[in-house]
Amino acid sequence: MSKTSYGTWLTIYSEAIAEILSRAGYDWITIDLEHTAISLTQAEKLIRVIDLCGVKPIVRVSSNNSAEIKKILDFGAKGIIIPMINNVEDVKKAISACFYPPSGSRGMGLYRAQGYGDKDKKEKYIKDDAEQIELYLNIESREAVENIESIFDSDITGYFLGPYDLSASIGSPGKFDTLEFIDLEKKIMRAAEKYNIKRGIHVVEPSKKDLIEKQSLGYDMIAFSVDIRMLDYVARIPFRDE
Repeated sequence: MSKTSYGTWLTIYSEAIAEILSRAGYDWITIDLEHTAISLTQAEKLIRVIDLCGVKPIVRVSSNNSAEIKKILDFGAKGIIIPMINNVEDVKKAISACFYPPSGSRGMGLYRAQGYGDKDKKEKYIKDDAEQIELYLNIESREAVENIESIFDSDITGYFLGPYDLSASIGSPGKFDTLEFIDLEKKIMRAAEKYNIKRGIHVVEPSKKDLIEKQSLGYDMIAFSVDIRMLDYVARIPFRDE
């Protein structure tokens, strides 16, 4: 089993929170644009803080949108998570948006990722760094699981299970212990092992027990909780019956 990579989820626009989490020991931090009020301008600042702290900035974009993906990568994101991938055509679109030709159709820009146009930094980024962009897919629907072989037989880094949306797509929103959900989760895991891609999961509650449990199942890329849950959990400690 490969070494587990730990990250966390950032949903509040705060450069201070980004810096605190970056110094906590995580390998990567995901800035969430899908379910938050964080803007592109704010995402740029958060990417800079995380990156300068020596942690890998990853962004979950709001959708499989090439214009948004291009900007996020130009800001300096090292990885992209794309929600609601359902079939191989969605994957091809994502790959095209994330990589320069000939691998994709990403437009050439001169911004932070490219050293603001500095010749040596720009050439290094285009030649080396841009090819190392990590592409993760959110697998979160019955349709995606039905197409999982063709989705994973693609040039991607890995996936993150979207448990809430997946459970909703089978008529059991928020229920992760049904036989159908467990069977789908195992099917996704087997396919990921077959195609040797990263297996990701989000442990939303700040529970080390849950973290260890997911690791034991074979997940090797785990997002531990989220800023708002950490804040809420710790704030309630004086009033909680332990």
